[in-house]
This record gives sequence, structure tokens and C-alpha cells, in this order.
Amino acid sequence: MKSYYSNGKLLLTGEYAVLDGTLSLAIPTKYGQSLDIETIAEPKLVWKSLDENKAIWFETTFEIINNGISHIVRNDHDVSVRLIQILNAAKQFNPNFLNANNGFKITTKLDFPRHWGLGTSSTLINNIAQWAQVDAYKLLEATFGGSGYDIACAQHDTPIIYRLENNIPIVNPINFNPPFKDRLYFVYLNKKQNSREGIKHYHANKGRLKTVIEDINNITSQITTSNSLEGFETLLMQHEEIISKLTKQKTIKALLFNDFKGSIKSLGAWGGDFVLVTSKENPSPYFNQKGFETVICYTDMVL
Repeated sequence: MKSYYSNGKLLLTGEYAVLDGTLSLAIPTKYGQSLDIETIAEPKLVWKSLDENKAIWFETTFEIINNGISHIVRNDHDVSVRLIQILNAAKQFNPNFLNANNGFKITTKLDFPRHWGLGTSSTLINNIAQWAQVDAYKLLEATFGGSGYDIACAQHDTPIIYRLENNIPIVNPINFNPPFKDRLYFVYLNKKQNSREGIKHYHANKGRLKTVIEDINNITSQITTSNSLEGFETLLMQHEEIISKLTKQKTIKALLFNDFKGSIKSLGAWGGDFVLVTSKENPSPYFNQKGFETVICYTDMVL
């Protein structure tokens, strides 16, 4: 049996603007997804996807025929359609992929709830790319699209500085280990945000980007070397204000948590998934009271 594993992701700085080449700080998470592959005699892909509780959330069987992948039992399940798209794209990049007379039993296993937005799709793309021996960034571009920072996180075990230069990913692993990490938390906003919708919103509202990119580059550089919680909080607030003006959206703190004493920064597409919170004491009671029950310490989240 062959097994592959990819890390989940969180983007601490540069959301939206990462698409236009800004320096972005991204972190791989302790949560990820595995892909286990067993060979079977028939030319089929027997697919099973397990959630964090090892319960089956999706299963189907595909047929390997005419040099491509298709349904055996036709259905309109979005996951089936996406999987066929990914597998056929991988086969285009590597015609030898799935080219034998045999088939495979495939099992994917998530370490985190699918609705958390930590990279259900990007970890799958990276795992399939490893299996097919193709470029994961190209496979992403041919299927979901996006900046590719999530693929970089899937492939690295340390925080990274990520940027696009002429649409080519530039990845620099860094030692990001803030002395105040025990005062950093991630809070799930009870809503999985569709990043593609967020990207459309960004493109529709962005204006002149040169100054924005320069400002975010400076903030990202300062954040990676910040030694004080107060300085870190100031940088987070500056970043929030920049993206707020750029996308014409209210910051998440102004929208939902105006009375919170610490700083709150959106991560990824605004309006859902996780936020980064700074607090000198455990903020769980505050967020729990407001109906947000998932509060994770920085050290429990970051790889």
C-alpha cells in the first residue's frame, strides 16, 4: 500500500493580495489529510473519504476507461465531478498515470472537520499530485485555481514566506516562533467561506495595488521578526485596515467583536473560517458566550 500526506494551511498575512505578488506569511497546520492506495485487479477506482471521526462522508466507484476516468454509477455529486476533473487533469500532465490494466482502492482521511477550511481541497490536490508524480501547482491551476500558498503549506513543515513572481511560486521557509505564541489563538467563525467568492469580491473592489502591496510586504516582514505582543497587535490592526479599505468590507472585530480587548485578524477570505486572536488570558469564555465554540491555541494548531 502507498500512502501520502499533506499539511493543512492558514494564511496569516497577505490574504487577497497574495494573488498579486505580495509577501505573505503562511503556516502549515498539525491538521492535514492522508491518501492511502491499494492495488486491485479490476480497472476501477473504489473511492472512500473519511472525516476526522473516521466516518465515511463520501464514497463512489470510478471506471478507468478510454484513457480517462468516468463514473460507473452516474450521479451529480459535486465531489465526484471534482474528483474526475482532478484525476483526468493529472493524467493529462502524466499520461502514464492510471495507465495499467489494474485499478485501485483509495481511502482519504481528514484530521480536521471539512467545514474548518484548513485545506480539504489543497491537501487532496497535493496528495494526488504526489501519487501521479505531477506538479501540484499546475494541477491546482488546472482545477481549483488560486495563489498556490496552500500547496506550499501542504509541502512544508515550517512557516513560510510565500509570493508569486510572474505567476511562479517563490517559497522561503522561515523560523517563525514568536515569544508571545502562548497568547495567540485561532477561533472558528462557524462558517466555511468560499475562497473563490472572496477572490471575485477582491478583484471587483481592488484599486491601485502598488502601495497596498508595499505596505503589506512591510507588515509581513515586521510580523516575522516581532518580539512584543503589543507591536504584533499593532501590525495586525494595520493589516486589517488595509484590506478593509481595499475590499470595502468591515473588519471582523468591528462587525462581531467590537468589545473584545485583544486584536482580531481575518485569515483568508473574509467572513468565515478562522480568525487569529491575541489575548493575555484564555479568550474561550468570551467567544463561547457569543456562540463560537472552537478556540484553538496557536501551539495546538501550528505544525
